[in-house]
Amino acid sequence: MKRLFIIFLSCMLLVPSFGSFFAYTSFKLNQEEISKTICVQRKMLFNSCNGRCELQKSLKKYADNEKRMHDNLKEKAEVVYIQNIGVINYELVATIEYEVKLFASFDKKPIAVSNSTFHPPSRFI
Repeated sequence: MKRLFIIFLSCMLLVPSFGSFFAYTSFKLNQEEISKTICVQRKMLFNSCNGRCELQKSLKKYADNEKRMHDNLKEKAEVVYIQNIGVINYELVATIEYEVKLFASFDKKPIAVSNSTFHPPSRFI
């Protein structure tokens, strides 16, 4: 499933780069119909256009769309980053010394002795 998703996303990323290829392919597949119905010079007796005028229009339309999208992305990419730099004065603070007793004092006798060693539970290992 992941492979299909990766292939699909890769194809979606490549589709815009093949836009003019798709326009040309669709023109070639439908050239007869385009030359008979849409072409500007379809009523002329010796029509040498064969629908190429429509191909040029569609390629120009695609190029204009690409340029507009590129300009739109360029405007979005021109972001101004502002960094506020504040003046920070570091002052030397006198250290505080105090005595901490982490364990019981060693001058007394121990009250109890533990013979067992801590072992983590075997189920989680």
